[in-house]
Amino acid sequence: MKLIKTETGQQAFKARSPLFSARQRTAFIMFDGNKTVDQVLAAAVSLGLTAEDVQHMVEHGVLAPAAGETTPEEAAAEHLQVAQAALTAFNAKTIQERYSEAMPIATRLTAGLGLRGFRLNLAVQAAGGYDELLVLLPKIQEAVGVKASEDLERALTG
Repeated sequence: MKLIKTETGQQAFKARSPLFSARQRTAFIMFDGNKTVDQVLAAAVSLGLTAEDVQHMVEHGVLAPAAGETTPEEAAAEHLQVAQAALTAFNAKTIQERYSEAMPIATRLTAGLGLRGFRLNLAVQAAGGYDELLVLLPKIQEAVGVKASEDLERALTG
């Protein structure tokens, strides 16, 4: 993320506000909106500048995200929205829909095992619902491999 000096920050800097420590004052100059926080931290490593120093300056309003940049809080909120949308999509499928989608996959996987998977195939055929099929998932993964059973896992768990 790129940060720039705020008007408040420039005034505090000029007034030699005790808000800044010596290393923060030196680092404050480096924030020009072109360098990322990581670049400034790397350049000021010899000063002992830490991410906490930068966070202190942001919290006190002397630095702000450059145009087009988002704060970590905004990025976290955006990630949360994406996660909630995914959860809503997961919940949108009913257990019956998941079972209906997973049953043919499980049958195909276990039928492909031949005689060595006969009992497992019978267990799949006897599975009368989502929960019973979900219990068989680890056994199917063990028999056919985790990679081969990814479609089944996705159908059951999202």
